[in-house]
Amino acid sequence: MRKKRKNNMRVAMWYNNRDVRLEEVPTPPIGPGELLVRIEASGICGSDVMEWYRLDRAPLVLGHEIGGQIVAVGEGVTQYKEGDRVTAAHHVPCNTCHYCLSGHHTICDTLRRTNFDPGGFAEYVRLPAINVDRGVFRLPDEVTYEMATFIEPLACVLRSQKQARLQPGQSILVLGSGMAGLLHVLLARATGAGRIIATDVIPYRLKAAERFGADHTISAQEYSPARLCELNQGRLADQVIVCTSATSAFEQALASVARGGTVLFFAPTGPDVSIPISINELFFRNDITLTTSYAGSPADHEVALELIRAGSVQVAQMITHRLGLAETGRGFQLVSQGRDSIKVIIEPQN
Repeated sequence: MRKKRKNNMRVAMWYNNRDVRLEEVPTPPIGPGELLVRIEASGICGSDVMEWYRLDRAPLVLGHEIGGQIVAVGEGVTQYKEGDRVTAAHHVPCNTCHYCLSGHHTICDTLRRTNFDPGGFAEYVRLPAINVDRGVFRLPDEVTYEMATFIEPLACVLRSQKQARLQPGQSILVLGSGMAGLLHVLLARATGAGRIIATDVIPYRLKAAERFGADHTISAQEYSPARLCELNQGRLADQVIVCTSATSAFEQALASVARGGTVLFFAPTGPDVSIPISINELFFRNDITLTTSYAGSPADHEVALELIRAGSVQVAQMITHRLGLAETGRGFQLVSQGRDSIKVIIEPQN
């Protein structure tokens, strides 16, 4: 039986990580070219708990890792219909600017302006016409709504590993084994990485990294480049991936990359952090590449969806908590503390 759509809907309104309120707002109307999607599952991303990044814009309805069902189709939309199971990219590029045409879709101005209305921690979201045009993806039968919440973060990880030119057989050091770090471990293992070593301050996450493909784990408090060499046949790492905002991890990364290697800064620091770099030591003498990556393009979402559908990246095993919309505040606490959780999913219909 089709669920009746209400004039008003419940949302989890974010004021800060310790203040997330269940509120009621009008269900967004849709216009030409748009879709209304009933959210069945929405993942809490590590970026959702970065207060410094969005506190000045609060209150907000966050959530961009979604799986849901189309319940209304705007005039002119022919490629989707009511009842389709979908996920969507919240940021989409213009595909015509200098950056898009040179392959840098994720630094497109349009991509950084586009978004859901209001956000994934709601019973429904409106997808603007530009998102419908290039950022909606049907879910195959093999992909559940919960699995769909991994498509966007995996797309980001996929794009970043391409940016770092990660190659099969390379040794990899992942600094920080939260959700993003574990996805890096999973994807690197699936694509033929050599030895994978992961660090974290939390033992729960270190055990998770071992389950998901790391050959060795090291407590971040006990980490040293010498210990890395002991575990990596006497060498530093070909690829170092920083997945924590801790300043110490950025410093460890620069000391842990092998000659000719790459450091991928996947996580940002706080807004006022700067780290000194030895130009001669890193670049002139040792040919080190420093790179970063932001978001994922629609093409990256397509590949991420296929990797999940084919079972090449086993994401369902990463889910640790499923919470109703009224428990979103608890979910934010779980993710921000990170002690006994990996993937926390909000189910707005519960």
